[in-house]
Amino acid sequence: MTASPLSVPRPSSSTTAPAPHLQVIWTDPVTGREGYVVIDRLVRGVSSGGLRMREGCTLDEVRGLAAGMSRKEALHYDPANRYIPLGGAKGGIDCSPHDPQARAVLSRFLDAVRSLLKHHWTTGEDLGLRQDTIDEVLAELGMDSSIEAIYPLLDDAAEARSRLADAFAVEVDGVLLAELVGGLGVAESALTALDHLGISRTSARAVVQGFGSMGGATARYLARAGVSVVGLADARGVIVNPDGLDVERFLRTRDGLGGIDRSQLRPGDTEADRDAWLDIDCEILVPAAVSYCIGVPEQARITARIIAEAANMPTLPAAEAALHARGTLVLPDFVANSATNAWWWWTLFGDIGADAEQAHRKVREAMGRLTADMLTDAARYGSTPREAALGVVDRKIGDIEARFGRPGEPAAARTDGGRHGDPR
Repeated sequence: MTASPLSVPRPSSSTTAPAPHLQVIWTDPVTGREGYVVIDRLVRGVSSGGLRMREGCTLDEVRGLAAGMSRKEALHYDPANRYIPLGGAKGGIDCSPHDPQARAVLSRFLDAVRSLLKHHWTTGEDLGLRQDTIDEVLAELGMDSSIEAIYPLLDDAAEARSRLADAFAVEVDGVLLAELVGGLGVAESALTALDHLGISRTSARAVVQGFGSMGGATARYLARAGVSVVGLADARGVIVNPDGLDVERFLRTRDGLGGIDRSQLRPGDTEADRDAWLDIDCEILVPAAVSYCIGVPEQARITARIIAEAANMPTLPAAEAALHARGTLVLPDFVANSATNAWWWWTLFGDIGADAEQAHRKVREAMGRLTADMLTDAARYGSTPREAALGVVDRKIGDIEARFGRPGEPAAARTDGGRHGDPR
């Protein structure tokens, strides 16, 4: 196979992804529900990736998400930062978060994988789960934290934990900072793509599918940049206004899982069916809810010039190829939605403090630079944005392995005296 100029093989049916480091399949002894943990790779013995809960979650889905986390981690590697990226992992439970037994299933799952949580897997909220729910269940189980595995990598774990706890308490205009940084990153990536295409921000329109932490924050920061948010979708349907929706009004009244309060609709706001978000004319389309929602039939309905993947794996490969062929930029998930993960670790390791202004500045700078470099490389080499970003990831993984060693192998040159353990 001939490599692209970025040394990344173009996707093909013969390309096989490397096997993950570890896969765990758990069966709930009470309900028969299954849960999964996939550790794609370890760096210094530790991996990072959220835990999702949804009906129909599969091992293949979790495996793909774990590989994506390896890319997100590597993408933000900067030798000047205190934060050194971890390996990638993901957890998933095949159960609706609305099931009356969901919390009990979550508790039994976390209890079953506690050894991984203590030593190798740091996790947090994802689709269908909130961080406070995970924290409450772990406390009931007598466990310390969902990121306990990272403590041995910190110079002062108590100080770092205090700083992160303080950051989680910060609010920005009525919404917790922790619920905003991911969407801020998606918005910054989309805005950078607008600039790349020469489209004025104040003339652009956006549609956001999903109004939880990621989708809600993306809508907020797009609106604050002058973009008109003309469509918002939740599990019940789509709210549309061609003159722009009052994003802040909906943010302050949404429920815990991102449901929009229909009593807050204004004159001019109308309701449409759940899948109508694909048909609304816009420049920016943000899938921020579920995976695999844009296939070949769906992509044919899209008019957007930019798709910013706030959700994980929302666009199927064939659909992405078709979109690319007609000039639509698909900003891949492991770039566009990577800011939440990076913000956690920047804060914990002390690259930034528990401060909204510092977080906003760091996220905007990192996401703007990564997106601009990705789109510049894609244009230069005639590749998709995903291929360009994968080239960057491969180079950064090489840099990390040169510094800390390949999984299972000693580092060629260690700068920390070995205090962080086996560099796997």
